[in-house]
Amino acid sequence: MEKEELATKYDPGQTEEKWYQRWRENGYFKADQDPAKKPYSIVIPPPNVTGKLHLGHAWDTTMQDLLIRFKRMQGYDTLYLPGMDHAGIATQAKVDAKLRAEGKSRYDLGREKFLEVAWEWKKEYATFIRKQWAKLGLSLDYSRERFTLDDGLSRAVRKVFVGLYEKGLIYRGAYIINWDPAARTALSDIEVIYKEIPGYLWHIDYPLSDGSGSIQIATTRPETMLGDTAIAVHPDDPRYKDIVGKTAILPIIGREIPIVADSYVDQSFGTGAVKITPAHDPNDFEVGNRHNLPRILVIDASGKMNEHAGKYQGLDRDECRKQIVSDLEACGALAYVEEHTHAVGHSERTGVVVEPILSTQWFVKMKPLAEASLKMQQTEDKVNFVPERFEGTYNHWMENIRDWCISRQLWWGHRIPAWYNKQTGEVYVGMDAPKDSENWTQDEDVLDTWFSSALWPFSTMGWPDEASDDFKRYFPTNALVTGYDIIFFWVARMMFQSTEFTGKSPFQDVLIHGLVRDEQGRKMSKSLGNGIDPMDVIAKYGADALRYTLATGTTPGQDLTFQWSKVEANWNFANKIWNASRFVLMNLDGFSLDEMTMDAPHSIPDRWILTRLNATIEKVTSCYDRYDFGEAGHTLYQFIWDDFCDWYIEMAKLPLNGSDEAAKQTTKSVLTYVLDKILKLLHPIMPFITEEIWQHLPHEGETIMRSNWPVAVKKWDDLEAEQEMALLINVIRSVRNIRAEMNVAPKKPVALLIQAKSDFEQTLLEKSKLYLERFCNPSSLQIGTEIPVPEKAVSAVVSGAEIYLPLADLINLDDEIQRLNKELEKMNGEVERVQKKLGNARFVDKAPEDVVAKEREKEQDYLQKREKLQARIAELKA
Repeated sequence: MEKEELATKYDPGQTEEKWYQRWRENGYFKADQDPAKKPYSIVIPPPNVTGKLHLGHAWDTTMQDLLIRFKRMQGYDTLYLPGMDHAGIATQAKVDAKLRAEGKSRYDLGREKFLEVAWEWKKEYATFIRKQWAKLGLSLDYSRERFTLDDGLSRAVRKVFVGLYEKGLIYRGAYIINWDPAARTALSDIEVIYKEIPGYLWHIDYPLSDGSGSIQIATTRPETMLGDTAIAVHPDDPRYKDIVGKTAILPIIGREIPIVADSYVDQSFGTGAVKITPAHDPNDFEVGNRHNLPRILVIDASGKMNEHAGKYQGLDRDECRKQIVSDLEACGALAYVEEHTHAVGHSERTGVVVEPILSTQWFVKMKPLAEASLKMQQTEDKVNFVPERFEGTYNHWMENIRDWCISRQLWWGHRIPAWYNKQTGEVYVGMDAPKDSENWTQDEDVLDTWFSSALWPFSTMGWPDEASDDFKRYFPTNALVTGYDIIFFWVARMMFQSTEFTGKSPFQDVLIHGLVRDEQGRKMSKSLGNGIDPMDVIAKYGADALRYTLATGTTPGQDLTFQWSKVEANWNFANKIWNASRFVLMNLDGFSLDEMTMDAPHSIPDRWILTRLNATIEKVTSCYDRYDFGEAGHTLYQFIWDDFCDWYIEMAKLPLNGSDEAAKQTTKSVLTYVLDKILKLLHPIMPFITEEIWQHLPHEGETIMRSNWPVAVKKWDDLEAEQEMALLINVIRSVRNIRAEMNVAPKKPVALLIQAKSDFEQTLLEKSKLYLERFCNPSSLQIGTEIPVPEKAVSAVVSGAEIYLPLADLINLDDEIQRLNKELEKMNGEVERVQKKLGNARFVDKAPEDVVAKEREKEQDYLQKREKLQARIAELKA
């Protein structure tokens, strides 16, 4: 036990810093590698080294840490592996911006010097991130921290690239890809965000070469007509049957292009004739391949018109569009313009409009990998999605997947392990450079960030060395916690890469959560300026209040609405626990574990709180196991605030302040025992305050985080005690409510009469007389099954008893009748609800028998209460 007393007020800042430092110094976060324990592992979704962590990261990691702390206390050998992602495009964009602010560019520095600056950036932001992990209380095994560009992971990346290449699943070719003109790099399909943009549909006349007329096409991008190499119509379109095979003249440019028939064309859209630009549209590219059309690229890597654009060379693509429309109008080729809203692709990273261009890139052939991964989902080794509905999202994407463009025109990232012979042009792909490296030049491009992230669950464990201790022990991992927005980006890629290279799924469960939204329900973003720094929340309310808010604020798969009021309420909850613990500790007075007398005779409140504790332990454990952290938090909150603080502690004051020493010892034992279990149940969510309090309690072991998880002790389940306390609490609450409604001070003694439903309830109430006298403050107390009902008394009906307070001189009779009528109205609603349920044949036939039985019990209870209320109202009106 800590010697000093708990402070009068909880100071999270001081406590959190102290305990995190102690935990790390003592190696409590390290995985044991203990063969006697069952392993349990989670790898952190690696944050990008582009900046500091946001609330989404805090939510994600809180749930991961909750699981690790829970499993560690259950006796597992837990590994929570930390790491960070190099985040190719995003980090390079940040470093480029830093250099621009200094009046430089990466080209001024050259590749090697630029990479030195990028590594310095990584070092700086990795330090920020580690500090934030500490503030959040994450029990990470820092001895195993990884980075996607470290030597081990780089080796894994090369191994995968070479392996896929040798299987024919990686290939290089010229295809239409998504190009980011701002970052000057290729993007994969899922890095493109489509937005509905208002624009125009320009209708342009292309004269037929034989002078017999013209053919009209409609386009949303007139600037790409400079790269047109054909016009296509549908082979079944009667309007154009006679001109298929003829040629047309490209306006302004004057180039002759063929008119071809292709079933790709939608006859109902526009004029039913479309311009074909194979170098700037993926569908046109396929049409061009079918008809052997040339490919003319007219837009360069920066989004400007190139040398094939003629007089428009050097113009920005948007400026070129304006100029071409003007020129078409001037030469009479522009037939008309109509407004048209269409989906336009934007770069997920830079926000600019993506340019589809013909480019030579590296691709992964996805169909065989997707099929193998989908097949794995039909086996016992499948990944369990929580909630299950997200497996459908995964399956849909994998069933409709396209080849993955994996090359990026960046300097920051994994350099593609391909070399080209300077003399012959031969391509060599391998783990290392060719021996005669002076005759070879390495590919300048790097791999898509997601290529290395896809290997994260096993590359961090030492793969491709399958004999690695960590790989053998901790892979596959047990759970992945991530947002639904990266199922495609990351989850699916980890699954198919793991299936291909380890023959196993990368994790057993994937817990999917939503997005963090502000109080107005908006997604938090820089553009809206509504983001909240988790460090600001911690500075104001402490990490435990933030963690409790994030962990318990929603159900799996749903978005989380962040509200400061909720954090403040959870801060108040932490203070409630602190103050209750101070009361317990002040009353222990040197009490030790040797003095624990849990098998001594217990009072009704003792038996009741131990029964409630058992139920809480079982429910919270079950909730944690099925990832229902919101329900776990609600259960703990109710038990701690209501059962323990508001009822048991208040009742414990009687024996603690009494003269019965044996009762005192028993009460101290129960208080210590229950508080110990409360702190352990709460520890995974609120690690700091629970450790601080636990250290002041009599305990075994060095830290709560490595103590044993609570287990229900069945011998303390006591149904009779629950019934006794339920009746006692209902009576006390009713008396308090009557006093409050009648404005009668709690200190003012008032006569109390309780008419029990039967001898059974009378016996229970007689046994609880001490508590009734303490909490109801009666001037006189009468309990019986047949007591004379006083005239003009205030009454209440509870399950098993009727309560009367003769307050005739203190109340208005009409007010009391009105109050009882409100109670009757409420009871009528309860009767109607339960009878409607029982009147539903489907419910009665299909629900479990015990559930139906409980509803029938409720019906009888409500009917009896209603009858007594009706009788009382009639009596007062008489």
